[in-house]
Amino acid sequence: MYLDLHDVRRAFGEDEFYPFFQPFVALDSRQLTGFEALARWNHARLGALSPDAFIPIVQKCGYINTLTQKLLQKIFAATPLLEGSLRLSINLSPLQLMDETLPCQIASAAQKGGFLLQRLTVEMTQSALLDDLRTAQSVAGEMKTMHCRLALDNFGTGHSSLFHLMALPFDELKIDRSFVHAIHQSAEGRKIVAALINLAKSLGMTTVAQGVENEEQAGIMNDLGCELAQGWLFGKPAAASEIPRMIADAVATQPEDLCQVI
Repeated sequence: MYLDLHDVRRAFGEDEFYPFFQPFVALDSRQLTGFEALARWNHARLGALSPDAFIPIVQKCGYINTLTQKLLQKIFAATPLLEGSLRLSINLSPLQLMDETLPCQIASAAQKGGFLLQRLTVEMTQSALLDDLRTAQSVAGEMKTMHCRLALDNFGTGHSSLFHLMALPFDELKIDRSFVHAIHQSAEGRKIVAALINLAKSLGMTTVAQGVENEEQAGIMNDLGCELAQGWLFGKPAAASEIPRMIADAVATQPEDLCQVI
């Protein structure tokens, strides 16, 4: 797959970048607790592209700030669809996290959308911390001052380090899907996940299981003490227009005594 400056410029001109939203739930009650906003590029020739495929070329072409602004505007424009106290998570690439104007951009977009920053979680990967820990600490500190929650994404993969759990004031630890898929394959896999959950709890952090695809995985993660989960079992990423349907589906699949949205 080859993308170049022409693709990027055309994409902005045709407004091809947009967010999808995936639900996450409380594992013990299966109550819907919020959505994660995921960036997509609806490429005219290649179809839907994930951030891994297009963030590097957008950065190389010098359009990363423009992309961030457009996505934030679209994400927060959809937040009036989030009923009650449903939360929103946004996933930032390492390149976006290095932009020290990011907190102001988030605050401005959230204000225009009428969304309280207390209901926002900002997710980041450890690769962002490896690139420039000082800048990441500065940006993360500003977002905490704005009362956003911080989540460490895909923990356990790549250059995972316990040091980063202390370096930034994280509120959530997201357990990578590779560990979730390993819990029913071996006792060792389950022990590792249990250790991650216990570590997070000892640090006062909420744990989130990623990539939960079946009831067996959901049940084991719940038994191990994981609090939240997302994955195809609870809903695939969908356009903002699908948020009301996903909320209705979540309520419809709960036991009668739990039919409410947090």
